[in-house]
Amino acid sequence: MEVFSKELTDTDVRVRFSFPTHCLEHLDFAGNNCVDLRVKDSCGELRVIRCLKRKNGDYEKPVLSKGWLKFVADYGLGVGDKAVLLREDDHRLGSQFRIEARRRIVLFGGEAWGEVTRATNY
Repeated sequence: MEVFSKELTDTDVRVRFSFPTHCLEHLDFAGNNCVDLRVKDSCGELRVIRCLKRKNGDYEKPVLSKGWLKFVADYGLGVGDKAVLLREDDHRLGSQFRIEARRRIVLFGGEAWGEVTRATNY
């Protein structure tokens, strides 16, 4: 099940990644303002990415912070690429989500989104 899908902005690739407030219903903060998400990337590796609830006026704005910029760098992501977070339990790995990176591909005049493979080794 898709939690969110978003085209990346300059702030998303340089500072932090914000996503729609309605996605908070998929996350368990257990009364805290942050939660460390255990996510599986496209290569099957476990990543820990912190999600914070930032107060923005009368509502809370979720952002991915710690661990997010490493994901951006590892996959060579830039403005206009897309991040997708899916609900997917992997008991072997201990993850609850899968994160994918996608890039727009223009081929023979048509557009599609292709999965991005890791750009760097760690």
